[in-house]
Amino acid sequence: MRGWLHLPAQATGPLPAIVEYVGYGGGRGLPHERLLWAAAGYAHLVMDTRGQGSAWSVGDTPDPDGAGPAHPGYVTRGILDPHTYYYRRVFTDAVRAVEAVRAHPAVDPGRVALVGRSQGAGIAIGAAALVDDLLAVVPDVPFLCDFRRAVSIVDTLPYAEIARYLKVHRDHVEPVFRTLSYFDGAVLGRRATAPALFSVALMDQTCPPSTVFAGYHHYGAADKDIVVYPYNDHESGEAFHDLAKLRWLAPRLSRPGSAAA
Repeated sequence: MRGWLHLPAQATGPLPAIVEYVGYGGGRGLPHERLLWAAAGYAHLVMDTRGQGSAWSVGDTPDPDGAGPAHPGYVTRGILDPHTYYYRRVFTDAVRAVEAVRAHPAVDPGRVALVGRSQGAGIAIGAAALVDDLLAVVPDVPFLCDFRRAVSIVDTLPYAEIARYLKVHRDHVEPVFRTLSYFDGAVLGRRATAPALFSVALMDQTCPPSTVFAGYHHYGAADKDIVVYPYNDHESGEAFHDLAKLRWLAPRLSRPGSAAA
């Protein structure tokens, strides 16, 4: 796996860290593209998403383990079995990214938060369910939540990849949704305990609001909130929401966390 680690200039002492996961089709990009979190004083690791990075930002990590027929894209790769499914590898990468940043000498391993939007938000929820002692999770307009509903109400990509696959493989409906249930943020997120700030856009044609709310309501932590953007599509809050995230994260990452292994 590859990624970029950004550190604030002239930083001293172990820093709180942000691990960021990227939206669908994108990669880690170029080093100067994501400087917000380092500018705010945090160590910032942005994880490359294996096999992606040719749609809107540059990626540099291959996925050599694709299995079985799939619709173009990533959502149906290996979809007939949870063991071969594409997002099993991605969620494993996401956990290893947290382990990597916690092992870095510039980082306080007890003060780590996860952020992401769209696919990156879905990955953040999955990682939050699998990693202990996180201080916060910030999923913006998450993808990978309530698959069965999403596929039934929108015909936009990426969810449409599943519908188009099933349009051809008419006998695969139950195996497909069984596999997806293992990676559904509205299911897996029940295991998460870190405080969370979600966002949802009520005119979102990519990640329908009802699926985002499913992820939010089933998220396991009692300390959670959601910011609603009534008139936005999948772009959601953009720079306005960056300010909301900075304000929400500051008090949570400023206090020492429990020492992580």
